[in-house]
Amino acid sequence: MASSSPRTVEEIFKDYSARRSGLVRALTYDVDDFYSQCDPDKENLCLYGHPNEAWEVALPAEEVPPELPEPALGINFARDGMNRKDWLSLVAVHSDCWLLSVSFYFGARLNRNERKRLFSMINDLPTVFEVVTGRKPIKDKPTVESGSKSRNSTKRSIDGQPRSNSKLVDENYEEDEEEQGDTFCGICGGGYNSDEFWIGCDNCERWYHGKCVKITPAKAELIKFYKCPLCTKKARQ
Repeated sequence: MASSSPRTVEEIFKDYSARRSGLVRALTYDVDDFYSQCDPDKENLCLYGHPNEAWEVALPAEEVPPELPEPALGINFARDGMNRKDWLSLVAVHSDCWLLSVSFYFGARLNRNERKRLFSMINDLPTVFEVVTGRKPIKDKPTVESGSKSRNSTKRSIDGQPRSNSKLVDENYEEDEEEQGDTFCGICGGGYNSDEFWIGCDNCERWYHGKCVKITPAKAELIKFYKCPLCTKKARQ
């Protein structure tokens, strides 16, 4: 391995998370671009997630064996022979397999307990497949009372306190920790963290990191009805 390769559990998990974010973006927010790049008339193509959270559709590495494990080869060939959602789900499954293989390639020198901790950290995140198919509740909005669906959309501030469209929700409002743990960003798939600003879509009820949809707490205060990028894109089609 190159000296710049991640070596500790934390470094490997950071690499995994960044590559995963790129793949999730390719299969959700950038899905139309990704779909068009996977032309069946082209040669064998692979979907790569990079450590800078970027994604890329490219030919496989030429060297044998490759420097890193390779993603599924020829994902473009099945594109037009399958239902679009089914094809994206298949790519997502193969992407999850590739992410794990890369992480455990980097983790080859970890001991048993370190490998166990690495997998535990990875397993705390929803898989790419779960995000793409909606199998995991990435868009559940925390509610004031269990089962209540009538409360207004809530915007979270930097300090984690929920905000209504233009005012703070009652001070005695407290969210259940377990329910917060099931909230994931609709763009990057990252889990809830009270130290980060979150915003909920009033249309589809997905939740997002403010940074992922380029919404600041100040800007959120001025929005009466927030529609996320995914809903906005669908409305234009």
